[in-house]
Amino acid sequence: MNYELHQLFDPASSTFTYVLIDVPTRDAVVVDSVDHLLERDLGVVRRLGLNVRYVVETHAHADHVTGAGLLQQRTGAMAATPFKCGISAEIQLAHGDKLRFGASEEILAIHTPGHTSGSTSYLWRNHVLTGDTLLIDGCGRTDFQSGDAGSLYDSVHERLFTLPDETRVWPAHDYNGNTVSTIGHEKRHNARLSGRDRPAFIELMASLKLPRPKLMDVAVPANLLLGIPHAA
Repeated sequence: MNYELHQLFDPASSTFTYVLIDVPTRDAVVVDSVDHLLERDLGVVRRLGLNVRYVVETHAHADHVTGAGLLQQRTGAMAATPFKCGISAEIQLAHGDKLRFGASEEILAIHTPGHTSGSTSYLWRNHVLTGDTLLIDGCGRTDFQSGDAGSLYDSVHERLFTLPDETRVWPAHDYNGNTVSTIGHEKRHNARLSGRDRPAFIELMASLKLPRPKLMDVAVPANLLLGIPHAA
């Protein structure tokens, strides 16, 4: 196989970081890194002999500080982020834009607003990195940071559930020990989205009454600067 996908986990924030690799060239893309795990990620880069071409974010996270800026500084990678998130990055990805790396690899940006207005998923081969839009047996919350339940419902049904059933789903978080799913499984079994129409989904999301993320006041401003506040 001439490509690899590595999934790394942060137990403190239940965040997944992904390393996408073009094996022949050793070019790589790192998605949704975490600041305090920078050395872990750099260890993966060294051990596998990778050239990190891009650091990518699915959205401006509210529950942890990204390591994207630090990783960019250490590797010389370019930063690519969704165009409606307000994140300072060289590349602002709109719906349908592609990131190319390696010999012939392409990552397609799929704008999937709802968790935030800029939330974006990334399709690579038969893998889709869904950020907080679609989780395994759930979805991201929609009650702050420009969230909108109706938009999330539309994003999932119109832009993710229309992908082939066998497409593998890799979320930005999991709180129950899961690691990967498929579009087909989530269409049939997702506890929040399967078998629920749009009004019912909006009603459900409005009733959740979730606690505010503890790090939100620190994380969001930092993440708009790729996790490096002094860059302002």
